[in-house]
Amino acid sequence: MKLVRYGPAGQEKPGLIDADGKLRDLTGQVPDIAGDTLSQKGLTALKGIDPSSLSVVEGTPRFGPCVGGISKIICIGLNYSDHAAETGAQPPSEPIIFTKQINALCGPNDDVELPRGSEALDWEVELAVIIGSRTKYVSESEAMDYVAGFAVMNDVSERNFQTKRQGQWTKGKSHDTFGPLGPWLVTKDEVADVHDLDMWLDVNGERRQTGTTSTMIFNVPHLVSYLSQFMTLMPGDVITTGTPPGVGMGMKPPQYLKVGDVMTLGIAGLGEQKQTVVAA
Repeated sequence: MKLVRYGPAGQEKPGLIDADGKLRDLTGQVPDIAGDTLSQKGLTALKGIDPSSLSVVEGTPRFGPCVGGISKIICIGLNYSDHAAETGAQPPSEPIIFTKQINALCGPNDDVELPRGSEALDWEVELAVIIGSRTKYVSESEAMDYVAGFAVMNDVSERNFQTKRQGQWTKGKSHDTFGPLGPWLVTKDEVADVHDLDMWLDVNGERRQTGTTSTMIFNVPHLVSYLSQFMTLMPGDVITTGTPPGVGMGMKPPQYLKVGDVMTLGIAGLGEQKQTVVAA
């Protein structure tokens, strides 16, 4: 299934995309694409609904973040071997963890803000893992049982805030609009091999990132299991799993985003996003 949340910011309704690409309204079936809806039981119940019985949503409404009720966004740094190489970093021996604050979430096609004082706004196409049920001390062999599905995220980053302003990376990752998520959550049963998905990102129509999830250093079951040793993962929690090479910081010389630039990005089978950079 492809599950979505559509409508004005803060007023999103649940929906799904049917086999013909039509948006169908799930209002009255579930309160939101969140909480118990994301559990195996909840997703099984949704799968039992005949999409043709649901109202078609006309027009082209805004898509919001494809998951609601998120308690945390956990990001994995330098998790692609080819990206680590372009930054000159040694591949990590354990996952590098940082957080992106909830206020960063936005829809997949919403504008991205250039923060005041920013000189190094960067892009990162990433595979997002959506947790489906409460997860604590789970083994790698069982980790996928706790995953609802996958989505595209642009891990927008301000590199000066991230690397030159002391402390953790979070301050460079958490400005409003730094977390476009969607367009939809694709349930895991529709993804044949999450570790073999092509990824790409363009800036103003020029290719910047080309990669594949096959170059991840730590795979999805490992990440879910690893994180669950340190914190309880809750339904709707988002794990962004790192980015392939081609970020602005890695270019020679570095190239960063400015007002008016347009990012388009996507992951095979998970959909595409488009954002325009505006002044904060």
